[in-house]
Amino acid sequence: MTWLTAEQFDSLLPEKVEILSDEPEMESSLHYLQLQILVTTLEWLWRDRNDFFIGANLTVYYSRQQLKKRDFKGPDFFLVKQTTKHPRTSWVVWEEEGKYPNVIIELLSDSTAAVDRGSKKELYQSRFQTPEYFWFSPMTQEFEGFRLVNREYGAIAPNEQGWRWSEELGLYLGVWVGRLRYFTASGELVPTPEEAAEQEIERAEQEFQRAEQEAQRADREFQRAEALAAQLRALGMEPEKTSENS
Repeated sequence: MTWLTAEQFDSLLPEKVEILSDEPEMESSLHYLQLQILVTTLEWLWRDRNDFFIGANLTVYYSRQQLKKRDFKGPDFFLVKQTTKHPRTSWVVWEEEGKYPNVIIELLSDSTAAVDRGSKKELYQSRFQTPEYFWFSPMTQEFEGFRLVNREYGAIAPNEQGWRWSEELGLYLGVWVGRLRYFTASGELVPTPEEAAEQEIERAEQEFQRAEQEAQRADREFQRAEALAAQLRALGMEPEKTSENS
């Protein structure tokens, strides 16, 4: 019998095998809504870019042993920069040029909070070396953020609004009306696609109203000019000649 080494066995496998995500359902509608906001808002903001990938409740496979044991559940939200933007069934590190997430956000729940604050934080810090890690509870509004400094996570200090700056995103993350949202460096709320559409409709309506008001003003000016011309004609004066003499 001929025995193969692990390297020889790997060489016999297809170059790329589709590995499916293995994530459980989210715990509540609040968690689903929050995840949707994080994904769709950033996708809308970066709609002209194709150099990133956003994973939502998607497994990150970082070793073949972990894949075999299925002993790790992926982040609720993660962002990988400087990669190609196309659909994936999971994030497989060894098939993605060894890239790990640049930003991870976990949505705390009663069943996951201890792990998110403990073993996952340690994993993201030491194994993934993910530059930034945030967690947020849609239920209690607990919000924390960490940045990797000298291979260890240090807390990101909040500003006066309680927002935390993400160097990886170039945006603030902060709680607004009970949801974790993005804010620009100048403090403007980044809209969701639905909010952006509503704002566009409002702008169009305002432009229409301004155009209507301008048309009404022009009509009033015309009517005043016509009335003045009629008065001049009643006095035996021609408006055109009067304007020429003036």
